[in-house]
Amino acid sequence: MVSALKKWPLIIHISLFALCALLMFFNALGTFDYRLQDALYQKPEAISPNILIVGIDDESLTVLGRWPWPRDYHGELIRIIAEGRPAVIGYDIIFAEESAATGEDDYLVQMAAEAGTVIFPTYGTFASSTRRGIIQAAGISQPFAALDRAAAGTGHINTIIDDDGIVRRALLGFEYGGQRINSFAWEIYRLYAEKTGAAPIAAADIPVDAWQRTYIRYSGQPYSFEFIPFYRVLTGEIPPEYFRDKIILVGPTAIGLADDYYFTPLAPQVPMYGVEIHGNIILQLINRRFWSEISFIGQLAITFALAAAGYCLLRRCKPGIGALVLAGLAGLFLALIKAGAAGPSGHIISFIYPLGLLAIQYIAVLAEKFIAEMLEKKRVTGVFGKYVAPQIVDKILKEGEAGLHLGGVRRDITVLFVDIRGFTPLSESAEPEEVVSILNDYLTLCAQSIFAYGGTLDKYIGDAAMAIYNAPLDLPDHQLRAVQTAWAMHQGTQPLQARLEEQFGKTVRFGVGIHTGSAIVGNIGANFRMDYTAIGDTVNTAARIESCSKPGQILISQEVYDHVKDYVEVTDIGLIQVKGKTRELQVYQIDHLLKT
Repeated sequence: MVSALKKWPLIIHISLFALCALLMFFNALGTFDYRLQDALYQKPEAISPNILIVGIDDESLTVLGRWPWPRDYHGELIRIIAEGRPAVIGYDIIFAEESAATGEDDYLVQMAAEAGTVIFPTYGTFASSTRRGIIQAAGISQPFAALDRAAAGTGHINTIIDDDGIVRRALLGFEYGGQRINSFAWEIYRLYAEKTGAAPIAAADIPVDAWQRTYIRYSGQPYSFEFIPFYRVLTGEIPPEYFRDKIILVGPTAIGLADDYYFTPLAPQVPMYGVEIHGNIILQLINRRFWSEISFIGQLAITFALAAAGYCLLRRCKPGIGALVLAGLAGLFLALIKAGAAGPSGHIISFIYPLGLLAIQYIAVLAEKFIAEMLEKKRVTGVFGKYVAPQIVDKILKEGEAGLHLGGVRRDITVLFVDIRGFTPLSESAEPEEVVSILNDYLTLCAQSIFAYGGTLDKYIGDAAMAIYNAPLDLPDHQLRAVQTAWAMHQGTQPLQARLEEQFGKTVRFGVGIHTGSAIVGNIGANFRMDYTAIGDTVNTAARIESCSKPGQILISQEVYDHVKDYVEVTDIGLIQVKGKTRELQVYQIDHLLKT
């Protein structure tokens, strides 16, 4: 039974780990985990001055008129910017259809072709179910044919939004019609690397998940990049030379225009325009700063290691120390994973699961200790309480092992000895089973009487019993309580005597002796076997007085009488000589107990 109970904590902790692994596999707490990751991992970094945004903003709409504008506006913007010889122009507007009026698109197509550095966007549509690792578009929206031919390249602008509405990942590419469609940001980066002569990073070196997505390491919050209103370029306020060797991103920066705004980890309450997100991804590619998510097996191993440390340490600590250990383990874990995420090629982990498991382990350990304490208390109370007074049980439970050290203290106590007179003749005429039953009835009466008046049942000695008062707890009027106990025994024996007289023709009665004085009280014995008892002359004197009592007689010493004389009627027995004492003792017989 004990062995089985010892295994339960391990079984519970293994079950908690299995549940955590299941939640981790299905990412059941993904939304909360993403928010924690945002707080730990995503930090603003320096924004490159080489990325500039020309925004189709509210001010430009006021100056140039309602959207959509004539496509000559776009052609003219490309011409002015291209005159300044930028590295790349990323035009974040899909011109999917030709204009209704003949020739209206010619200028835009001509300027895009002459610039030779313009990347236009495409947009893919997908089936409702997509297999891991195979991203196939069901359809695609792209620039009309003439503009597509004039462009330096095209790339998709599909945005991946998590369940909580935050954009954290970028889809590097998908397949459509047997061709690879790279992302808008990737195509801009590719052309930028080509124009600047930098060796581009290989697509295979970019860490992606099973759906070809990579984490976006945001450098800036909304409006971190330099913004120039569209109209200021057309009016000549911004000279073409200002765009030299830069990446120019053109796109909507007015709320409500094409609904091209999203929420990001660095500012989850402030919208960021799609063109800004592209800028962050491009800057990430240029700086070659990526995060790779640790595999599920790797995360499971880390979680297991943390859980094992928690299991080993938390169960050895008291609750207060355990809380500090919990905080220490959590802090160490966070510091390690934050360090692992730093650098150009960092690693990230879903940490709500291991931290949550660690917290639940702490709660489980508290519950385990509470239940163990309750079971131990119940066991001690149920077993130990049959042999000693409830006060001693409570003292041991309160003080624990500290209350069980060898030694004692000197204190004033009252000692009561009670013996069954006539028990030996009765045992000779009754069966052993009957003798035990009779003895149990009498000793039960003794114990109940002792406990009723706050006494401590020290021990049974064959057919006798010893009780002490004013230990281990302070007990006012302990001399009177001892006398009350003896009188309760005297009164309680009457129905028992009648039953024995009828059954065996014999009777048994109590003989009681009570004395009060100083004694040593505490745990006496060996380290492996001890008794809570009292020793000293007071104990010996009480025992000697009891040995002189006759059947049904309650004898008290002069010291006890001095404390209870106002509550009893007595017969003066006078001086008696007891064994082991050189001087005689003055004793009294209790005849009646007055109401108290």
